[in-house]
Amino acid sequence: MKISEILDPKAIVANLQATGKDAALAELTDALLTVAPGLKRDDVLKVLHERERLGSTGIGDGVAIPHGKLKGMPSLMLAFGRSTVGVDFESMDGQPAHLFFLLLAPEESVGVHLKALARISKLLKDVTVRQLMINATSAEEIYQLICERQE
Repeated sequence: MKISEILDPKAIVANLQATGKDAALAELTDALLTVAPGLKRDDVLKVLHERERLGSTGIGDGVAIPHGKLKGMPSLMLAFGRSTVGVDFESMDGQPAHLFFLLLAPEESVGVHLKALARISKLLKDVTVRQLMINATSAEEIYQLICERQE
C-alpha cells in the first residue's frame, strides 16, 4: 500500500489557516469530508480528540500524524495539511507542527493502520522531503512530491 493510494489530492490543504490544535483537527477533518461526505464530522473529531488525550500525535520535526479508528469506515482514509506559520500541536520536541497527515482507519483494522502510519513516518523522516513540502507552491505540487518520494 502506498500513501498515494489512500490520499485523494482533493483532501490536501496547502495552506492551513488554523493556529491551534483543535482548529487544525477541524480543518483537516473538513478536508477529509470533501472526499468522504458520508462521514459525520462530529464522529471524526470525537475519535481524533480521544486519541489526542492519550498523548499528542505531534511526533516532532514539524510533523503531526493525528489518527484514529472509526466504526463503519470502509477503508483507510487520509488527508494532508500544511501550515506555513506552524501550529502548537503539543509535539514531543515542543516545536510547532507544519506538516499534518490525518489518518482514519476502520475500527477493526490493526495491521494496515499501523503499516500506513509507518509509511507516513518513514516519508517524513527525510528532512529534504519535509523542506520540499513546506516550500511547495500548491496542493498539486505536494501530491506529486508524495507520489515521487513514497516507497
